[in-house]
Amino acid sequence: MPDKYLLEVCTGNLCSVKAAVRAGAQRVELCSALGVDGLTPSVGLIRYVRQKYSDLTLHVLIRPREGNFVYTQDELAVMQADVCAAVEAGADGVVIGCLTAEGNIDTSAVKRLIQAADGRHVTFHRAFDHCKHPEQALEDIIDLGCDRLLTSGQAPQAIEGLTLLRRLVAQSAGRIIIMPGAGVTAENATKILLTTEASEIHASASVQPYPDADYRETSEQKVRDILATIGRL
Repeated sequence: MPDKYLLEVCTGNLCSVKAAVRAGAQRVELCSALGVDGLTPSVGLIRYVRQKYSDLTLHVLIRPREGNFVYTQDELAVMQADVCAAVEAGADGVVIGCLTAEGNIDTSAVKRLIQAADGRHVTFHRAFDHCKHPEQALEDIIDLGCDRLLTSGQAPQAIEGLTLLRRLVAQSAGRIIIMPGAGVTAENATKILLTTEASEIHASASVQPYPDADYRETSEQKVRDILATIGRL
């Protein structure tokens, strides 16, 4: 059992970052458009968050459009430029994922993005959950040199993917961090962490900011509740 568990908060706007920081989060994944599962945030937002929260570990999602994770060469060029821009703006890491049309890891595309990251932390995101052969995909991601894998265990929510998540943690054998995410709450975080033996967990901890709002923001109280829960483990 790890001495300490880490919560990464997925934040889709500046208000969400502020809420996560107030609640005590040490690391955020910064993106935009959570309604389509996240897109690359603006350079202005990255720079502002970096300048305002110098002690916050800042990982930036690189995803140029909604939809699948099979990218053209033009889209890959945009992603490479976005990685460079995020690094220049002060990101501590980037969150990426590219697949082939056959449902495998696009290793050549990922290599290009890792090179652009210039030594920053690299998380392979939930594109992994669309891979046809998860065990081989994990080995490919490890061989590429990624630092962590964000996954729900190929289920709609992490609590439903515990069997695969546990297998992935065992298979990784400390070579990469397996970070369960999707539908994580204070109520299920303990079960997810203890069952899978993961050391990190990922949550948006979001709510509608007002009735009938068509977007969601991170809830300071929900982040506090998850941190309190995992802090007791």
